Amino acid sequence: MKTIILDTDFILIPAKYKVDVFSEIDRICDFKYKLAIFYKTLEELANLKGLKRQVKLTKELIKAKGLNILKNDRNCKTVDVAILGYANLGQSIVATQDAALKRSLRAKKIPIITLRQKKYLILVE
Repeated sequence: MKTIILDTDFILIPAKYKVDVFSEIDRICDFKYKLAIFYKTLEELANLKGLKRQVKLTKELIKAKGLNILKNDRNCKTVDVAILGYANLGQSIVATQDAALKRSLRAKKIPIITLRQKKYLILVE
């Protein structure tokens, strides 16, 4: 079973673009998976300014979908660092919109799920 790690910017997609990322992930993944976020993601959401409505909706989705919350190393300064460290262990796919993180993931040949045309998701292996 693979773990799909959702980055902070990715988890905001339903509130921002009205795209149901959960049904889209089901559509593009024909294998068993579990969805997860890092605890640091929750911290980042709490610190976002000016997106109160979007953050509230996102937190409700996290709870409703029962996402696994992964612990990150205390020394981990950002979600991106935590994601790269975890994804290097294998059996992970990262769902993100972050261009810098995508470059790092591609360099390590880690599969990525990303939004296209603000309408649908694609899996890039």
